[in-house]
Amino acid sequence: MRTKIVAGNWKMNTNREEAFSLATEVSGMLKNEQISAVKVILAPPFVHIGAVAQLLNGTGIGVAAQNCASEVSGAYTGEVSAPMIHSVGANFVLIGHSERRAYFNEDNALLAKKTQLALDHHLTPIFCVGETLPERESGKHEETVFSQLEEGLFILPDTLFSKVIIAYEPVWAIGTGKTASPAQAQEMHAFIRGKISNRYGDAIAQAVSILYGGSCNENNATELFALPDVDGGLIGGASLKSRSFVNIIKSFS
Repeated sequence: MRTKIVAGNWKMNTNREEAFSLATEVSGMLKNEQISAVKVILAPPFVHIGAVAQLLNGTGIGVAAQNCASEVSGAYTGEVSAPMIHSVGANFVLIGHSERRAYFNEDNALLAKKTQLALDHHLTPIFCVGETLPERESGKHEETVFSQLEEGLFILPDTLFSKVIIAYEPVWAIGTGKTASPAQAQEMHAFIRGKISNRYGDAIAQAVSILYGGSCNENNATELFALPDVDGGLIGGASLKSRSFVNIIKSFS
């Protein structure tokens, strides 16, 4: 059975006090409400990773970085490397989020390099793929997503690919209030799983968790998570409200 996962991407939000409060509230609710069948991951800003990881130690909640550098070390002012991230207690990292692709011009070759470095340094990549509205409207959404998979992930051998989590995020539905219909979400998740099967075989394809990340909230999570190829969510804005985020996690029950 595939792992059910709900990851909260806090993006560039929360100061130190807010980060502590949010992580504490989520952890407390999960414990009080005895929610344990879902793998929960929090992705705070870089400056809070160490403190949040220490706070959550022993709770079973994973901690992710929102990005990592494409180099291990060196004269790269402002960058944070995979081994640095792992050294402060994180065990996951988002790679290829649509905002990184759009605002920082990260291409598939760079993301492939980051993915390999993350795996080399004991971080589980949450690799994001997805199409823009023009690509969707022109019928190129499958071509776009397949290119991102093929150039960014399918260079990995079976043993490493099996460790990756994939997040499908229709770019046109992120922060817009729009959400892919259940039919659209299932169609793309099944498409992704099919391409994985073609490359790595059905056993690996059926074991890889694929998350939906596009304005998923407590009102639509139950319907989305019930889809056969949707294994959870990569949650943005709703993850900044502890009650809303935990309600999304409870959508699996």
